[in-house]
Amino acid sequence: MSINKIVKAGLVVVAAVALFSCGTRRSPGRAYMPDMTYSVAYETYAPAQSRLEASAKAKNELVPFYSGMPVPGTIARGEMLPLHMSSNRDSAASAAGIKNPLDLATVDLKEAERLYLINCAICHGQNLDGNGPLYKGGEGPFGAAPANLVNSVMTEGSMFHVATYGKGQMGSYASQLTTLQRWEVIAYIHSKKGGGKAGTTGAVPDSLSTAAGKPATTAKDSTAAKPKG
Repeated sequence: MSINKIVKAGLVVVAAVALFSCGTRRSPGRAYMPDMTYSVAYETYAPAQSRLEASAKAKNELVPFYSGMPVPGTIARGEMLPLHMSSNRDSAASAAGIKNPLDLATVDLKEAERLYLINCAICHGQNLDGNGPLYKGGEGPFGAAPANLVNSVMTEGSMFHVATYGKGQMGSYASQLTTLQRWEVIAYIHSKKGGGKAGTTGAVPDSLSTAAGKPATTAKDSTAAKPKG
């Protein structure tokens, strides 16, 4: 075989390899560490299902059935059973008749005050007068005055609905405060309005008992229940 034929054959092989390597196939095949190979930029607060879908799409895989979220209706262990409420107007109106299931005499008002100061005082003020740091008599960043809770005519149920779903410029506090903590804060507000002498504020609906089927108790309850001597 002449040298020219060898050179030509070599050029053909090189050209074939070059054409094959320039194809559109981008998958490297099986990756040893796919999470590093297919890095997906997640949105900070994107739902878990959206992240799984984005990851599966990047890997050209089927979306997994499990979303990583708890089953709808799941209740945290020891948490009070939720009320059957929603954010619509009819639900807000019906919530007005709901009473606080906690006995005000057994609520730890110091803890309730702490929760109020952390979550509510920035708007509603340390004195519950609606003049918190974000309003400052109209000089703060909020143009509209928050509700004056001392003089408010809102019922306990209405306050709970607002704390759960928000209203106007106020957002929901359901993720910051548990059901029990929201009722404790409402009990604290009620005590500041001069309503702290009546003991139990109303009958406890079945849906407000704990997941174990009993009304929620505080540490003070369990202490008082122990026999003496």
